[in-house]
Order: sequence, then C-alpha cells, then structure tokens
Amino acid sequence: MLDQETETHPFDTQVQIFKVLTHPARLAILDILRDGEHCVCHMEAHLGYRQAYISQQLSVLRDAGLVQDRRDGWNIFYSVIDARIYDVLDAMIQITGQGYPELKKPNVSCACPMCSTQTGKGSN
Repeated sequence: MLDQETETHPFDTQVQIFKVLTHPARLAILDILRDGEHCVCHMEAHLGYRQAYISQQLSVLRDAGLVQDRRDGWNIFYSVIDARIYDVLDAMIQITGQGYPELKKPNVSCACPMCSTQTGKGSN
C-alpha cells in the first residue's frame, strides 16, 4: 500500500496553482501584470497595499511559477511567465459573471522608471 504522505496525485500541480489563485491580492497583482512588467512601487501605488505585503504575495506567485522578476539597477520588475494564466482567470470571470474592478489611477505618485518616463513623455 502506498504511503498517502508521499503519494502524488496527477492533479497536485493544478491544485497548487488554484490555491495560489484564491487570494484577492494575488489576483489584483496578476491583473496589473496583464499589460506587461511592473515594479513593486508601481503595484503599491495602484493597489494601496504596503510594499512588504505585495512582495510577500509576489513571492507566492513566483514560487508557483506564475511570475518572474528582472533586476534593473535598484528596481525589480515582475512579469507573468505564461500569459495563458489569463485564459484561466478570464474563464472564471465568465463563470461568475463578475469581472475585476477597475483599478484607480494611483493616488500616490510612483517614482519608478516606468512612471517617470511616462510622466516625462507627457510633459513634452
């Protein structure tokens, strides 16, 4: 007889990903990353969560193989590894009939290079 502690089930990987997706902050982070890579300060400005909390949730997403990071000087940018995760999230939106709330524009200025560049472009 197989030991249930060490036995793996064919759906274990899928179950782990679904568990990761059961957290509202992680869904919000994935939604922000839908349009490309972003740094934590950018997510903080948009979501209103503290930097440490966002970093904690990003760590869970990274450990699950859903996001990756890229260092650029002092900034670390995060992006989704496989955009097919949005097919899963979009299917859930269709099943529930409830989409993601529109994210507000940042109520805190974000000094990341991405926002600084966009601000600079807009002021020319």
